[in-house]
Amino acid sequence: MSEKIETLGDALPKVMAHVRDVIVPEYIRIGPAGAFGLAMIRADLDAATRALATGDLPAMIVAYEALKAIE
Repeated sequence: MSEKIETLGDALPKVMAHVRDVIVPEYIRIGPAGAFGLAMIRADLDAATRALATGDLPAMIVAYEALKAIE
């Protein structure tokens, strides 16, 4: 029972980093064909950043789910 439960405050920055560091570069490599997807991903990352900065829990949940869907 010493298993640590990950909070949303811990999980959201992790998924943001994964999307930013792993997924975004792949879309950039695709070139013009990936531009629309890249714009959508960046919008999701921006929303996640705003949600974290303001502590808006419902927005954090939405952002987390959106970014997990990209993973």
